[in-house]
Amino acid sequence: MLLVTDAGGFFFTDVRYDTQARDEVKGAKVIIARSAVMKALGEWIAAQRKRRRGWTIGIDAEHLTVAERKRLADLLPSGLRLRNAPPMVERARMVKEDAELARIRTAVQLGATLFDRALGVLRPGVREAEVAAEMEYAARRAGAEEMSFPTIIASGARSALPHGRATEQTVVPGGFVVCDFGVILAGYCSDQTRTVWVGATSAAKASSAAEKEARRAYEAVREAQEAAIAAVRPGVSVGEVDAAARKVLLKAGLGQYFTHSTGHGVGLEIHEAPKVAAGQKEVLRPGMVITIEPGVYFPGKWGVRIEDMVAVTEGGCEVLTPTSKDFLAV
Repeated sequence: MLLVTDAGGFFFTDVRYDTQARDEVKGAKVIIARSAVMKALGEWIAAQRKRRRGWTIGIDAEHLTVAERKRLADLLPSGLRLRNAPPMVERARMVKEDAELARIRTAVQLGATLFDRALGVLRPGVREAEVAAEMEYAARRAGAEEMSFPTIIASGARSALPHGRATEQTVVPGGFVVCDFGVILAGYCSDQTRTVWVGATSAAKASSAAEKEARRAYEAVREAQEAAIAAVRPGVSVGEVDAAARKVLLKAGLGQYFTHSTGHGVGLEIHEAPKVAAGQKEVLRPGMVITIEPGVYFPGKWGVRIEDMVAVTEGGCEVLTPTSKDFLAV
């Protein structure tokens, strides 16, 4: 727990992190709790008798549970008030410094190599979990600290689940496989999605009605994704970026199948501000890093999503994800 006061910052942790906290925490005094961290925090505040009267303590409501808030309130002496603070940390983190951008680029480059590993094992009969395991093993071998989130390998009808985590289901021909994955490297996350068609690739068999329909949907999603990327530049609202993707899919008759937002910020956490969604007013600024990931989903049939990470620059944007977005059949 971090307490920030006019006198400076105080970082509360327990004895398990004594050495680590003293090595890693900068800009705050480390206080090692001999009991529960929340109890130590409450006791420390109560001990500041001369300064406690009239204090209002702002809490980060996004990261403090209802139970933790009550526990802290019960520990505080009378006269102290708890209030939900504005999201100052999240807003500060929206714009990345040059060193942060360099780390994110490196994480994205490492993450992108995992798609090659997926293509090396992705075939009819393999289990989704096997593909995910191969990717995650390759990530750790390459130096990743961990995955940004549980790897999504969703095949067949499960590709219509936007967050279909890898299961024991086997991949079968005649459907899409959504591969959504990312790594954490030097503390920063990457996030990428590619969708692959599993089926025959010969000229004779590729003309099947199912694959033709799949190609049409895929190309519509790719066009929507590229339209949204083209809209990314300083001064544009995230709602406008979302609208650019949605307009393409509406024109293609697929608007109703695009059921989530177009993207989100990425940094130290996989989901950060700003949210790239309809009606959102946040204006893009140089240094922001967002995902662009439109998709369409047909329940019980299949789904398609394409996702890149994009950095806002002074003159527009930089697409960080290097992987091709061409329709790919395996």
